[in-house]
Amino acid sequence: MSLPANPAVPPAAPEVVGDEACDVFHLDPAKVSTLKATLLGHTEVASLAETFKVLGDTTRVRILDALSRAELCVCDIARLLGLSESAVSHQLRLLRSWRLVRSRRSGRMVFYALDDQHIVRLFRHGLEHVQERRPGAGS
Repeated sequence: MSLPANPAVPPAAPEVVGDEACDVFHLDPAKVSTLKATLLGHTEVASLAETFKVLGDTTRVRILDALSRAELCVCDIARLLGLSESAVSHQLRLLRSWRLVRSRRSGRMVFYALDDQHIVRLFRHGLEHVQERRPGAGS
């Protein structure tokens, strides 16, 4: 049994996504309205995208990996990762400005660690995601 056309909703061409296309136009106004009220605002979207952009650098990911395991000073990070202290300091400044790492002064030494448990979880969840996607990983 075919449904009568709704004159309030003009027929639309199927939306093509890759090789897939929607054969039937369907709009659930209540669902769209409810979801629209809960979507992230512009500021949160921009901040989250910027955070992921900061995480999109291999040197910074290596530093976060080291800091996810122990609190370290610039010298230790540089030696551990085979980087210059200047390069490490530069990356740590950026990571601190995005509140991904925090510093703690002890006398003349400054030690760095991941900022909080949110960052620890974000890093670990991201790592779990890439490890489960590896060929032969999982089942």
